[in-house]
Amino acid sequence: MKFLSQFKRLTKFELVLWLVSVAVVTASFLLTYSGNLLSLIASVIGVTALIFVAKGMVIGQVLSVVFAAFYGIISLYFRYYGEVITYLGMTAPIAVMSVVSWIKNPYKDEKEVKVNVMGKKQVAIMLALSIIVTGAFYFILKALGNASLFFSTLSVTTSFLASYLTFMRSPYYALAYAANDVVLITLWIIAAVQESGYTPMVMCFVMFLVNDLYGFINWQKMKKRQLLNN
Repeated sequence: MKFLSQFKRLTKFELVLWLVSVAVVTASFLLTYSGNLLSLIASVIGVTALIFVAKGMVIGQVLSVVFAAFYGIISLYFRYYGEVITYLGMTAPIAVMSVVSWIKNPYKDEKEVKVNVMGKKQVAIMLALSIIVTGAFYFILKALGNASLFFSTLSVTTSFLASYLTFMRSPYYALAYAANDVVLITLWIIAAVQESGYTPMVMCFVMFLVNDLYGFINWQKMKKRQLLNN
C-alpha cells in the first residue's frame, strides 16, 4: 500500500506516460510471446523506476536496483556479457549508492532530491573515469567473446556516465541514459532478429528513451524551481 501511494505524487501527464509505457511493453510481449516472462517483468519494473526517477524520488532508485538484477540475468542468456557485468557490477552498485546519496540530500522537507550542479573538477574526474572504464571493459569483453563488441562497449561508456551523473544528482543523467537507450535499442534489435521473444526488450528501451527525455525536462524544471525558492 505504501508503494502504491507513491503514484499519488505523479501528475496526470506522468501517470498517462507510465500507463502508456506499461501498455506498450506488455503489448509487445503478448504479440511476440515466447515464454520469456522475465523480459516483461524487467520492462515493467524499468519503466516504473524511470517515472519516479524523473520526479527525483528515491523509490525510483530502489526500483532501478531491482531492474538491474533482472536485466543482468536476461543479458546473460544472450551472451551480452557487457550488459551483465555493467548492470550487475556497476549500474546496480551505483544505484544503491545513489539511494543513499538521494536520501542524504532531500530538497527541504519535500520528497524529492536536491538537484546538484557539477563543477569543472567533478566533470573532469567523471570523464577520466569513463575513459578508464571503457578501455578496461573493451579488453574484458573481447576476451569473453562478447556478442556485438562495439555496441556493448559503447553501452558500458554511456551506462557509466549515466550512473555517475545520477549519483551526482545532475539533470544530465537523463541525457546520458537517453544515449544509452539508443545503444541498447540497437543491441536488442540485433537479438530480436534472431529470437522474437526479445522484442519486448526493444520496446522497453524505446519507452525508456521517451521517459528519459521527459526526465531531463522535468529535472531542469526542478532545478529552476529549487534555485528560485532558495
